[in-house]
Amino acid sequence: MVTIKETLNEACEEYFLPGNSCCAGCGLEIALRWAMKALGPKTALVTPASCLNVVIGLWPKTAPNFPFINMAFAAGASAATGVDAAFKAKAYRFPNQGWDKMTTLVFAGDGGTTDIGIQALSGAAERNSNILYVCYDNEAYMNTGIQRSSSTPHSAITTTTPFGKQRYKKNLPRIMEAHEIPYIATCSVSEPLDLYEKFKKAKDIEGCKYIHILAPCPPGWGYGAEDTIEMARLAIKSGLWILYEVENGVKTISKASKKYVDPSKRIPLIEYLSKQKRFRTVSEQQLIKLQEGIDKSWKVILSEIEAQEK
Repeated sequence: MVTIKETLNEACEEYFLPGNSCCAGCGLEIALRWAMKALGPKTALVTPASCLNVVIGLWPKTAPNFPFINMAFAAGASAATGVDAAFKAKAYRFPNQGWDKMTTLVFAGDGGTTDIGIQALSGAAERNSNILYVCYDNEAYMNTGIQRSSSTPHSAITTTTPFGKQRYKKNLPRIMEAHEIPYIATCSVSEPLDLYEKFKKAKDIEGCKYIHILAPCPPGWGYGAEDTIEMARLAIKSGLWILYEVENGVKTISKASKKYVDPSKRIPLIEYLSKQKRFRTVSEQQLIKLQEGIDKSWKVILSEIEAQEK
């Protein structure tokens, strides 16, 4: 693991510039800034309908200092596949001009990934398209009024689940594992060095890559804007958000989550939930169910890693 000083010395340039209209404490902004530090200027970004389409601002004063394509909600991964094909054609026609070094990136919210965009994403994964697809997960449709998505956790209040969502969060990284693509990772905005290293690794892997980032949303979750990093960190400390990688089918738990393999090291889940207004009506029975889900997730991941090592 590199240090923050080493990383900033290597990647001091900003590509997502000041003047964007992200909310104070926006997890999306933190995620994109660190992702672009890792990927660098030879990156073209496709974004389906999401908060990111809105916060970039209007031309000629847009915040991204790199090629940025707004795309229809359902078409992020398919559009990116076409962009990568264009780069390959350019590299063939104009060799030695760097077109073969371009990274095609999709940066989509959970609505455009777990719900509306999953068909195109699954298709790109099945084709093993040479793209890097990223879901910044703020666990609801935040841009259009905080409606529930399939990534919204059980018991969370949204404008369409006023008494708490009754279904459980869809496990998209797990679904992507079933596609047997070369690289899958989970990240959190509270662990920027881990995020940076995973993006650096994904950049150099040929084929379809998927990264899922926990990106808390202050207005959507109901907490103070200054607490975004702490909120994301509490999710890891409680064991709710597990950081791991799957590289060519081999799964490893990332450093920031290794400590919490031992359940006794995890903080009580209520310490995470009680700081968010969206969980203000959670009952003791619901809390038990959520804790059972965490325990099950750890059991599955650890059993898979154990099976690999045999």
